[in-house]
Amino acid sequence: QVQLVESGGGLVQPGGSLRLSCAASGRIFGIYAMGWYRQAPGKQREPVARITRGGSTNYADVVKGRFTISRDHAKNAVYLQMNSLKPEDTAVYYCNAHTVVEVDYWGQGTQVTVSS
Repeated sequence: QVQLVESGGGLVQPGGSLRLSCAASGRIFGIYAMGWYRQAPGKQREPVARITRGGSTNYADVVKGRFTISRDHAKNAVYLQMNSLKPEDTAVYYCNAHTVVEVDYWGQGTQVTVSS
């Protein structure tokens, strides 16, 4: 069974940085895009960043200029570099992989807390 595993979450002060990682524990065929979603307490899950097979990226407006998504195709891994973190970024962050046959895989989530 395919599984996505996130890591890198934790507690950081406002203005700090974190780097999230996600890797597939099993083989995923035909990945079209990978991305990150997040869900804050009492809020809906929202897309944060996405990167396609060809390297095109999309970011939520609230993270543009602060977050950077990247992929390692050989490892079926995706990363999210988060800089200038704000308390509003506090959420559980989920990794997603979307295949060319429109199958989605999700990670378990990693907690990011931005607080003094």
